[in-house]
Amino acid sequence: MSGAAWLQSTAVELTSLGYRTDIALLRLGGTQIEDLGDYLVVRSPHNPAHWWGNFLLLAHIPSADASQSWLNRFAAAFPGAEHVALGFDGQHGSVADLGWFAGQGFNAEAQTVMTASEVHEPARLNTYAVYRGLSSDEDWAQSVELRVRCNEGAFEPRAYCAYVTANAQSHRGLVDAGHGGWFGAFVDGQLVSQMGLFSAGPRLARFQSVETDPDHRRRGLAGSLVHHASRYGFGVLSARTLVMVADPNYFAIDLYRAVGFVATETQLQIERQPAGG
Repeated sequence: MSGAAWLQSTAVELTSLGYRTDIALLRLGGTQIEDLGDYLVVRSPHNPAHWWGNFLLLAHIPSADASQSWLNRFAAAFPGAEHVALGFDGQHGSVADLGWFAGQGFNAEAQTVMTASEVHEPARLNTYAVYRGLSSDEDWAQSVELRVRCNEGAFEPRAYCAYVTANAQSHRGLVDAGHGGWFGAFVDGQLVSQMGLFSAGPRLARFQSVETDPDHRRRGLAGSLVHHASRYGFGVLSARTLVMVADPNYFAIDLYRAVGFVATETQLQIERQPAGG
């Protein structure tokens, strides 16, 4: 894809590599980005259950006095939404910076943005799985089933299945359009680990949805698949920098470090799930 195609210019100049690549991929997938000067309204009518496809991205963290007004703006922008999601542009910060929102019962997160300009095989390389891109209807059906298994009990089942199905359709569309690939580790024909990697800017590629079946974790599958997909990113996508956003408190972050990713930024966000979901 051409360098100009990844993200149309906006008045909001995003400094966060995490959010910049988020917005780039959302736009490629058909999400609407409305620029209102000091914030973006991100809408995904094709997937209303996707919280982080329907959110406000603010230029900075508001003061405590101004925070409620941003919740009001979210409600005005998404009058039918049962969730709340706000992102805050920037490269640094911590959960403590989101204290007002945490005090109101919101889930406040400081995600770790990781990058790699080269990768190496993990020390625990898994050699018995088959690593390849997803292509057939059966492959993509397995992708949806795997995502549901990986998050069983975490969300309201019907809404989550609808979100995952629409999300898979968007990802498959990006693959078919040549923007990247969706990769899986297969054991005896069963998809047990998966992730996407897509062009997200000039010489940038962004990972999506790294997941491994709970019954197949800690066997080196995800690290081996990240290595496999990364080589595709540097080769086929001609990326110079690969981007991964990870939960700093979840063990999977060590898998990314094991193949050469390093922490470079922090991505701040708050959310409230729908009641019961």
